[in-house]
Amino acid sequence: MRSQSLPLYHSQPPSFPERKDSKSSSGTKVSYYIPPQQQQQQQQQQGGTLGRSNTGATSRTNRTYESHQSRSSQNSRSTHRSYRSHDSRASGNPLQRPPLVGPADSSSTLIGSAMERKVNGDAGDADPNAYIVSDTTERLEELRTLMQKEKDPLDYYLVPSEDGHNSEYVAESDQRRRYISGFTGSAGAALITMDAAYLITDSRYWVQASQQLDQNWTLVKAGAGPEYPADWVEFLIVCPRGTRVGVDGRMVTYSKVMHINSKIQTRGCKMAYPIQNLVDMIWKSKPPKSREPVFVQPVQYAGESADSKLERLRDWIRSQPPDVGQFSRGQEPKPSQIARATLITHLPSIAYLLNLRGSDIPYNPLFHAFLYVGLQKTVLFLESFKSNDQVTEYLSSLGIERRDYTEIWNFLRKRDWDFSEGKIIITPDTSYTISLVISHMRCMVLQSFVEEMMGRKNKTELDGLRRAYLRDGVAFTQFLAWLETKLSDGYDITEWEASHRLNEFRKKQKNFMGQAYEPISASGPNAALPHYSAKKRTASMIDRNLPYLNDSGGQYLDGTCDTTRTVHFGRPDNEMCEAYTRVLQGHIAIDQAIFPKGTSGYQLDVLARKALWKDGLNYGHGTGHGFGSFLTVHEGPHSFSSRVPLEPGNVITIEPGFYNEGRWGMRIESALVVTPARTRGSFGGENNWLCFERLTAVPIQTRMVKDSMLTKEEKMWLKEHNQKCYDLLAPYMKDDKRALKWLRRESDRGIGLANPGPGGIAIDWG
Repeated sequence: MRSQSLPLYHSQPPSFPERKDSKSSSGTKVSYYIPPQQQQQQQQQQGGTLGRSNTGATSRTNRTYESHQSRSSQNSRSTHRSYRSHDSRASGNPLQRPPLVGPADSSSTLIGSAMERKVNGDAGDADPNAYIVSDTTERLEELRTLMQKEKDPLDYYLVPSEDGHNSEYVAESDQRRRYISGFTGSAGAALITMDAAYLITDSRYWVQASQQLDQNWTLVKAGAGPEYPADWVEFLIVCPRGTRVGVDGRMVTYSKVMHINSKIQTRGCKMAYPIQNLVDMIWKSKPPKSREPVFVQPVQYAGESADSKLERLRDWIRSQPPDVGQFSRGQEPKPSQIARATLITHLPSIAYLLNLRGSDIPYNPLFHAFLYVGLQKTVLFLESFKSNDQVTEYLSSLGIERRDYTEIWNFLRKRDWDFSEGKIIITPDTSYTISLVISHMRCMVLQSFVEEMMGRKNKTELDGLRRAYLRDGVAFTQFLAWLETKLSDGYDITEWEASHRLNEFRKKQKNFMGQAYEPISASGPNAALPHYSAKKRTASMIDRNLPYLNDSGGQYLDGTCDTTRTVHFGRPDNEMCEAYTRVLQGHIAIDQAIFPKGTSGYQLDVLARKALWKDGLNYGHGTGHGFGSFLTVHEGPHSFSSRVPLEPGNVITIEPGFYNEGRWGMRIESALVVTPARTRGSFGGENNWLCFERLTAVPIQTRMVKDSMLTKEEKMWLKEHNQKCYDLLAPYMKDDKRALKWLRRESDRGIGLANPGPGGIAIDWG
């Protein structure tokens, strides 16, 4: 009987003792938050009380989700400790190494490789699974001192991941949660009390957080089950009565604060907004902000001028119904109730609307700015050193006034607008501080129209994305051919070196501007971490006997790419093949879906999971997301987790996966375009049906696919996809015989591996 592998999250929370400390081999302690229901069960089992658990120099008291009771700790300070969980070095014996550099390879291939370590005499000095664990004791002590120095002392202080623009990815100078906690993941929030500290994050980061947090922190696994909080907001709103919660109002959104206040005010709790960010006050080595200038994105790639986009936005402002109170409906609206302008704080929206790009945030061509768009006046709040002569002239041609970034506050306080009476439209994701400065009486809160504009790609943008994904597919295919050849020739390749080499292939492509996000290059157990990041000196060797996952993409002037492929370089076992086949079936199900207009991604999500569910498997992340045209890799408002209907012109990824924690993981991701479908019937009217067009042109390896589990239609889809990849990519690979040969073989290859022949020799189809 095949052993069942659990998905990344469990249907029931794990039964940890309350804040029980488990020591790894290196001595790092990992602590977990326990829901109150489990604590009560444990109390009954232990005679009614939950005793204190003392480990080493750390003592902890009981804490519950309901009361957030505090703990005290005496912390031993060890500034940099490595968490060593398992050794995932290649278990097979590689062949004798051939000459290092062949005629088709540059010496840069060896950067970060096993050979470089041996040459430099530092092989084995770093655990491939090590995370740096920072001692946060002193930082927390300083922060708590500031909490007590407030005029009305704070009981809690909240440190979100986001910046003042609610950005998913932030600049180094805005990574406050990372600084205070030591956790480097992109999602989560830190909540500090006077004698406890909590890190709340979702299933993508549970393993990483447990390895990076020091003994001062409790990990709260958001969404781990019905007894756990869904997110940090739900965790916060059950704070004890009378709690005073401090937060920088610029770093939390209007919608979240309004929701939190509606829940905690009935408990006598209160949100407080210190004048200065308390983390900034203790962050002595805070990195400076970027001074890189912005640049113009030509219309040949944008497909629409900034003038045209701004006029569409103004038409939308004019079309908004007046903000009339419930008891004033039917009466003539007052001038003060009519929308006159909008304030845009969302960085991708500003970049899209003005056809400008920047370099302030790693992997994202964005710049820090605010944009006021009135019916008569447009003001861009951007630092002067970011606007060179070309950009200054460009803004002038659009009739846009530029003011310094920090002038936004005086502009709002003085009401230096182009109207005397009326409303300014903001989105629910605007910072709460901005809503306060404008005043709630002056705000009209609506969903972002600019994000809707961004989500519907025009013909030029779609054509650009098709070209970008074709070039990115060439680079990805060249990389897979290179990697398989090197491993079969006996090279030891690290995850970091593989990622570096793929980026080298991308750099050779036209219009390449950099990577679209931090690449995920993961072998074996590391592939079970959905957001693992390989570092040069700590990366694992790629194990020939375990799946290797690469999730990466390039930024091109004409498109943002996001692709994941999982491959195996040996003979996969039955468990891997069954899981991989289920993931592939979910991928195909979405790709082949035909659905009526008005259908949301949320309604289609089950198609990606249905095959996995048959075997009791699942994955804890979303099935897919929108992405930009030389903008961010995550873009809304549509996704497979959203109830916003999909429309023609939307682009979206499809990325089901499965993660066998501590052993291996797999994911297959491609990019799709929503497009009208041709159907025999016309129920609901002409052109009422939609389908997907596939952008990604990277072969899907068939070695881990079980032929017996696929339907005839699924087999045909897989064969046609790989053949189409050959037809599209081969003309661009005439000078790369290795990649062309590999591509031809993959398009011709049968499904799976043949049974071992005489003498135990495995025969690879094709």
